[in-house]
Amino acid sequence: MKPKNGKGGRLLTFLLFFFLYAPILVLIVFSFNSTKSRTVWTGFTFDWYVKLFNNDAILSALYTTLLVSVLAAVLATVAGTFAAVGIFNMKRRNRELMLQVNNIPVVNADIITGVSLCILFVFLGKMLGFELGFGTLLIAHVTFNIPYVILSVLPKLRQLDNNLFEAAQDLGCSWMQAFFKVILPEIWPGVTSGLLMAFTLSIDDFVISYFTAGSVETLSMRIYAMTKKRISPEINAISTILFLTILLLLVVINVREVRQEKKAAGKN
Repeated sequence: MKPKNGKGGRLLTFLLFFFLYAPILVLIVFSFNSTKSRTVWTGFTFDWYVKLFNNDAILSALYTTLLVSVLAAVLATVAGTFAAVGIFNMKRRNRELMLQVNNIPVVNADIITGVSLCILFVFLGKMLGFELGFGTLLIAHVTFNIPYVILSVLPKLRQLDNNLFEAAQDLGCSWMQAFFKVILPEIWPGVTSGLLMAFTLSIDDFVISYFTAGSVETLSMRIYAMTKKRISPEINAISTILFLTILLLLVVINVREVRQEKKAAGKN
């Protein structure tokens, strides 16, 4: 017998998605409004997008955000991949302990992570003579991205044949050659998923950036600063671009995962 899907359940699901996405839809629609009104539609225009890309403060924040996101994603992917390999090769008890430690930043509140990193950087800054800025912002992003990369790579490591690495070494490969020519191609889908996830999290972050950026300003911080004044439709325009960018990246990640699952099912 098929489980009954009542009208109440479907209505609840509809209301859930409505309250989640209706405000975003309104924001997107009014980013094309010809006036500053946030309640009355007066006509279609791209003027707010034109003004947005002529705003030097926003363009500077966008450049900083993209630079930090790309660098943090690459560094976190490299560090997270090697960390995942190290964790995978531990004994079961130690591996489980390390996984629990790795999960703490994932479930931890962003504000706790941000404040903790801020205190750490201020303490080290007084000792070593540096201030909060681009470097601390980049380190913070790498730090909170690494656990997600580890969680993306570990499932691919579990799918490997345990004798693959030793077989490569028996055939004359050094450990480095065995890793880069044999292991890495096998776990590459997990590595790329971790890279995309890290980039998505970095470009979307506000709380941790707010506490660790110092005088540097990211795009999310620029939007927050703009909302303190009178809300301009430029905020709608930049929020629309940011939302669509994150949505596109998530679609890419999900499509990759579906294709990988189909490919794995086909091999089986």
